[in-house]
Amino acid sequence: MMTVGRLAAFAGLLLLGALTGVTGTLVQAAWFPGGLLLALLAVAGLCYGGLRATGARAGAVVSAAGWLLAVILLTPARPEGDFLFGAGVGSYIFLLGGTMVAVMCATLPHPPPPGVRPARLDK
Repeated sequence: MMTVGRLAAFAGLLLLGALTGVTGTLVQAAWFPGGLLLALLAVAGLCYGGLRATGARAGAVVSAAGWLLAVILLTPARPEGDFLFGAGVGSYIFLLGGTMVAVMCATLPHPPPPGVRPARLDK
């Protein structure tokens, strides 16, 4: 059921995803090996945190959608020739790795709620 609080949480996750995409775009090329790892860890933390905070896969999907929207909008070159993504391996790893991390977080199985016993009876 969609409540106002849940809708606000999804809007916040969308905004956090966009911010993570912008900062990851800037960091991954600035401090190449460490910045790339930091940017991918930020995407993983955001998507997994969205999953756990909302208790639904939609939390991971919404945060990944914000990340992807920001990254796609920052990908093309400007008319002046400026760009944020170079044609290096790091940029491709960030784009593809971030997408794979987001998909993995969105498809994780849900753990049972605390206090719920499994349906299988042990003897």
